[in-house]
Amino acid sequence: MMNVSTLAKLIAALLVRPWLWSTAIRQAVRLAPKGWWKQPPFLPLPTPAYVEFRTTTQYGGAKRDPEIHDIIDYLEWSRDWQSTTRLSRRGRRG
Repeated sequence: MMNVSTLAKLIAALLVRPWLWSTAIRQAVRLAPKGWWKQPPFLPLPTPAYVEFRTTTQYGGAKRDPEIHDIIDYLEWSRDWQSTTRLSRRGRRG
């Protein structure tokens, strides 16, 4: 799980990017385990196993927090991907 300092930096980075707010919320809901509100820290955070897998594949080791710019890049990619798939479902190509 992300430490409090990294989480605070991520929130600060997102506050100045309002175009990513809905994407961040959507991804938090998608990645949160079922019943996340029933156990501490009562936040929709991904499971430690998922974070360990992602940090291992991204950085080669699981014993570190993700870089803030990498999370922002992921959210921007997710936002772009979602708009692309939405357009192709409507039959339009961008």
